[in-house]
Amino acid sequence: MEYIGSTLSNLLHQTAFFNLTWGNYLMIAVACFFLYLAIRWEFEPLLLVPIAFGMLLVNIYPDIMLHAEDAANGAGGLLYYFYKLDELAILPSLIFMGVGAMTDFGPLIANPKSFLLGAAAQFGIFAAYFGAIWLGFNDKAAAAISIIGGADGPTSIFLAGKLGQTAILGPIAVAAYSYMSLVPVIQPPIMKLFTTEKERKIKMGQLRPVTKLEKILFPIIVTIVVCLILPTTAPLVGLLMLGNLFKESGVVRQLTETASNAMMYIVVILLGTSVGATTSAEAFLNMDTLKIVGLGLIAFAFGTAAGILFGKLLCVMTHGKTNPLIGSAGVSAVPMAARVSQKVGAEADPTNFLLMHAMGPNVAGVIGTAVAAGTFMAIFGVF
Repeated sequence: MEYIGSTLSNLLHQTAFFNLTWGNYLMIAVACFFLYLAIRWEFEPLLLVPIAFGMLLVNIYPDIMLHAEDAANGAGGLLYYFYKLDELAILPSLIFMGVGAMTDFGPLIANPKSFLLGAAAQFGIFAAYFGAIWLGFNDKAAAAISIIGGADGPTSIFLAGKLGQTAILGPIAVAAYSYMSLVPVIQPPIMKLFTTEKERKIKMGQLRPVTKLEKILFPIIVTIVVCLILPTTAPLVGLLMLGNLFKESGVVRQLTETASNAMMYIVVILLGTSVGATTSAEAFLNMDTLKIVGLGLIAFAFGTAAGILFGKLLCVMTHGKTNPLIGSAGVSAVPMAARVSQKVGAEADPTNFLLMHAMGPNVAGVIGTAVAAGTFMAIFGVF
């Protein structure tokens, strides 16, 4: 009987109940809340479901993220090996290839002024950088945090890994992806605050047709120009444009379909679960996380406002032919930010169609955020 009692006691103590802290239970509740947002309200479910589930797993079974050097047998946890692909910047770069294969740069080519709106929306990144410095983060940590202002999860992970800020990669990634998911909630009040109803009703003219040759040359020219000026952007901008060249060339349909479908979804699963698994209670529940989340929200709001204000300037310069709402799409959340511009414009005038006009600044913002990340890498001498 003593043997049976001892065995049952050992089995009981092997359950997670005896090993979890209050922080683990809190993070399990947060993971369930994220799953609710993703499934019930469809807030970026392709990203939020794997992130939330990774968060759930690591707080129930922490050893799923056990580092190989800390393991008795030298074998790390499953999600640790997924996470190594994040640290090495492999998964974020592959995400960019998939995004390129799904993106139509036609609106940006047809209206090059969209580049300016995309650049203006990056103001939030630099606002977050100086805010993080003020809150006591070192310069590299501040740079990694600041990319949240572009609402670009892959670039946030890429830069945090390159700058060696893996200790705060989890909070940065979760904040960036959370704000990407909450674009329809965060942006509309800011857009209405900085624009008048008359401005929101402005109808923009039809974009000019873009030739196939222009679409083929665009990714090649952008890669040459941007990567010659900032070689550190090559992993992100290069793969973004490679994916787009697959799409626009029309001669590698199998590669286009693979990059935009099968490969993209496999990478999202690996990236999402590994990012979620960095949010253990020990790593996540601290004051730095609250600072990062707060800075991310402020940066995102600043970026949105800066894009709109520059849109108002373009409206004046074009004698009322530019709707300032499209400036808010300059953040990198593709295509959610463009859809929000369309939605807010349609609320003012149901016959107003801004989606294609907003896609120009939206895709410009993707390039702009990658350039900002490359600039930080160049400043810190990281390649």
